[in-house]
Amino acid sequence: MKAAALPTVFIIDDDRGMRQAIQDLVESVGLRAESFATGQEFLNKGRTSDPSCLVLDVRLPQMSGLDFQHRLTEIGIQIPIIFITAHGDVPMSVRALKSGAVEFLTKPFRDQDLLDAIQQALQRDRVAQEHEAEVRELHVRYQGLTAREREVMGFVVSGLLNKQIASEIGASEATVKIHRGNLMEKMQAASLVELVRMADKLKPISTK
Repeated sequence: MKAAALPTVFIIDDDRGMRQAIQDLVESVGLRAESFATGQEFLNKGRTSDPSCLVLDVRLPQMSGLDFQHRLTEIGIQIPIIFITAHGDVPMSVRALKSGAVEFLTKPFRDQDLLDAIQQALQRDRVAQEHEAEVRELHVRYQGLTAREREVMGFVVSGLLNKQIASEIGASEATVKIHRGNLMEKMQAASLVELVRMADKLKPISTK
């Protein structure tokens, strides 16, 4: 049996005292915490597959927190971010939140406000990881379909009837029914509605 995931809160702040204070706060509520002075240190460490989030100072040496957020997106690292800063302004917070940040807190902030934001961020990451795992499983099922079954699936989720699909692919309606039954079984779809939802999650993979 797989052990329960242990959430990790990563902290990036060049102020050693602030890093330690946040780490102590996070660990006081039973969460794991790791702290870094720079974004590069975080990148060198790497992430676990367990739910996690990032508490990120806006003002950092070499690369700002906002630029680091953009850098993470560029290299394909998706992690919920909570920004903290002693010098925040409205345009800065708007930019951070528009880029996907969970929260933007101005120092000094209440411990509970940070903890609430951390819980929200960890929950967001749990949901995202569950979705990614589901999509990977659907992709495996989809790859198990024959070329003809994929073609039929594309027409099915587009709303075509068996008779119409038969006309499109140049086969009998009975043959379409067989392909349809096979693909429903392989995709583990209990209904047309469920199959359509699966197809939506498989995008941008073509279902035709």
